[in-house]
Amino acid sequence: MEDVDAALAIRLRKERESRGWSLADLSARSGVSRAMVSKIERGEASPTAALLGRLSGAFGLTLSQLFTRVEDPRQGQVARVDQQPSWRDPETGFIRRSLSPPGPEPLELVWGELPPGTEIAYPVAAYRFIADQQLVVVSGMLTLVQRIEGREVSYELGPGDCFRFGPARETIFRNGDAARCRYVVALLRVPESASGRAGR
Repeated sequence: MEDVDAALAIRLRKERESRGWSLADLSARSGVSRAMVSKIERGEASPTAALLGRLSGAFGLTLSQLFTRVEDPRQGQVARVDQQPSWRDPETGFIRRSLSPPGPEPLELVWGELPPGTEIAYPVAAYRFIADQQLVVVSGMLTLVQRIEGREVSYELGPGDCFRFGPARETIFRNGDAARCRYVVALLRVPESASGRAGR
């Protein structure tokens, strides 16, 4: 996971520089402090899932697209479990693992593990470039909280339950249970040509 963190730091800097943005520009667009952006790019701080959601949204990318650019670009039909890139959120211990073989296809499967008593809040920008996204709980319990028309709506999900996210909304992933929650997310990205490669 340390290799993923190092590659992520380099990728974030390249994404910023390819747009001709300064640290201050990215800070203003993402709401992440200039000092924190600088520390992340230098590998002095590991970004949390929530911070990555803000940064990827500022670039006009989904979080999944950002990780795709970090991971092995080689094509293939099989992604062996021991070769699937994973990343750990330093704040919550959340683990994200890419299940799909590398490739340009807009459909991707992601494995998530959320430890007991933790939550992650993703901003609207993290979902803006996703055409469709569905989640199925494999084990444990998961509460999804979405802000809809100014009010919070909660969904309690158990093993086998499936949830479709719908339009881009601020969403909180919460595990209030005593056991680790494991789930799989299937997401369909908006093609970059259709999204206008926003932010570039």
